[in-house]
Amino acid sequence: MSNPITPEQLAGNTERSQQTALFCQAALNIKKYPCLKWLHAIPNANSHKMVSEGVRAGVADVFLPKWSIIRISPVHVRQAHGLYIELKTEKRRKEKNGGLSKEQEEFGKDMIAAGYQWYVCYGWEEAWQRIEEYLNGSQIEY
Repeated sequence: MSNPITPEQLAGNTERSQQTALFCQAALNIKKYPCLKWLHAIPNANSHKMVSEGVRAGVADVFLPKWSIIRISPVHVRQAHGLYIELKTEKRRKEKNGGLSKEQEEFGKDMIAAGYQWYVCYGWEEAWQRIEEYLNGSQIEY
């Protein structure tokens, strides 16, 4: 029996390859976290046809529809209805606004206000860390 493909083998220096690596990591951990079967990618609006079909610019790349508790201070927590991740490559971290478009920033703020958790992650490893923290209720935002 051959060895499974690893996220490290898939991760290149594009956002697409980083997202592929993240979904590989999720698949490798589905027994530990069964809710990962609903982790899904959201297409970005890059054509008029997609926009007319309801795809919107600014919406995060990945969504996990799972409720969790978020720690916001040493003594305060809040509920989150799900987790959105905007995935970027590491090289985008130093760009203006961390590589986020105005629409992506607006989406993140609106989703947090609506009771969701939203993170910008630079690479699949950081995204996976945030997912595990979210699933284990151990995020610290303060």
